[in-house]
Amino acid sequence: MNILVAKFVLEANANIPQKCDIQNVDLKFGVDMFDTLQLKDALKAEDIHIIPTISANAGSSGIMKKECFDYIESYILRAIKENIHSIDGIYLHLHGASYVEEIGSGDHHILKEIRKIVGPYLPIGIACDPHGNLTKEYVENATIIRSYRESPHTDIEETNYFVASHIVELIRNRKTIKPIYRKLPLILGGEQSVSTDEPVRSINQYLDELEKDERIVSASWHVGYLRHDCPEAGCGIVVVPNDEKDRDYANEVADRLARYVWDKRHEFHYTGLTMQFEDAFNAAIEMEEGPVFLTDSGDNVTSGAMGVNTMMLREFLKKDLKNKSILFAAIQDQKTYNVLSNKNIGDQVDIQLGINLDDLSRPVPLHVTIKHKGRQVGTKMFGEIGDFGGCITVSVTDAPIDIIITDSNHPFVEMEEFKAVGVDYYDYAITVVKIGYAFPELVKNGKKAIMVLTDGATIQDTTRLPFKLIMRPMYPIDEI
Repeated sequence: MNILVAKFVLEANANIPQKCDIQNVDLKFGVDMFDTLQLKDALKAEDIHIIPTISANAGSSGIMKKECFDYIESYILRAIKENIHSIDGIYLHLHGASYVEEIGSGDHHILKEIRKIVGPYLPIGIACDPHGNLTKEYVENATIIRSYRESPHTDIEETNYFVASHIVELIRNRKTIKPIYRKLPLILGGEQSVSTDEPVRSINQYLDELEKDERIVSASWHVGYLRHDCPEAGCGIVVVPNDEKDRDYANEVADRLARYVWDKRHEFHYTGLTMQFEDAFNAAIEMEEGPVFLTDSGDNVTSGAMGVNTMMLREFLKKDLKNKSILFAAIQDQKTYNVLSNKNIGDQVDIQLGINLDDLSRPVPLHVTIKHKGRQVGTKMFGEIGDFGGCITVSVTDAPIDIIITDSNHPFVEMEEFKAVGVDYYDYAITVVKIGYAFPELVKNGKKAIMVLTDGATIQDTTRLPFKLIMRPMYPIDEI
């Protein structure tokens, strides 16, 4: 049994000017890609031979340059053509929220081109992020497509195993099945669909119940992605029947599931505490114990923002901090990072922090001391080990503020990421992070976590986003 595997991950935010190019993609080829697949032992049976191709992980970034995408896609397609007479099935790990110059969805394009080569019947399984956009054509070009259930995504490995093992089972017991798709007139951000909160917790429980029926292989709810304007945007439902004879029943299940999610549309909400900046600052500074975590949600790097905004730093510098220690984790500024990288630990340097892209990223003049220089190598993001870029920690003179300055938009959500750059969030009263909602470890260990409703590339008020291409009416942009 020969199974070809490939991975392409990009969450493309069209609201930033920076384009995603090849240097922004973590590329692994051949057997080197195995460690990125997070498959457990799904493809390790004696009769299974894996045909590795490429793992291309661009994380959360801007729209991808076409030349960059063409290179990644052509590598996958060439491998399929070269092995066309030996491939029994294909396993794809895709995100679902990519966007490519002149093309649109890279995920959809890859699958469409694969089907042109292999025809309509070869089993193709897709494990994907729930924050990806779907179409009927895309879903029906797959044999099995299933998204992670948990947000944050703590079940990636479990989902990948589920999809890969079902592809193996389909190859051993061949039958033709086609997934069923329903589109919902509902558009949500990830900050409104955290799986530990309602209504997502109940939706996931309902999905689990549906999959207990032997007539259903899988049922999934895809939240969608709203950071680029496209016709595909919006929530989707996918139900995969166990057999073609179960298709009518699976259609009924898809209708019930779509109605179940739709009826809960008024229950979606921001997770945890949510405040405007002034209220969030006052609540944090009055806390007797730390750590307190504030999220700069408008500059959320886990949703593709650049992590360059200095607005919260500028506001903190104006305030009475009551001698409380503050950490900013982190602010991306490639130019300033390069200047500091040529200095030594302990050096005092005058810097202008901020890339001056707009008022939100306006430069801040600072006199700083270099505390630590490091690199995010070997740290994990959603369970995947990688190289997430360089980091330099500095202390601001005349203010109890430390800042991690990075050369990439890597998020800080777990202690090992902080320690890799010489800091421990327990040493600070307040830590400002460039994410939307606070991730589980921060919520667990913090005395308080507040999502600050800031402006930027990932503003939380969906009704303020300038959609032109999406299906209408669409809730909550339109009242339905």
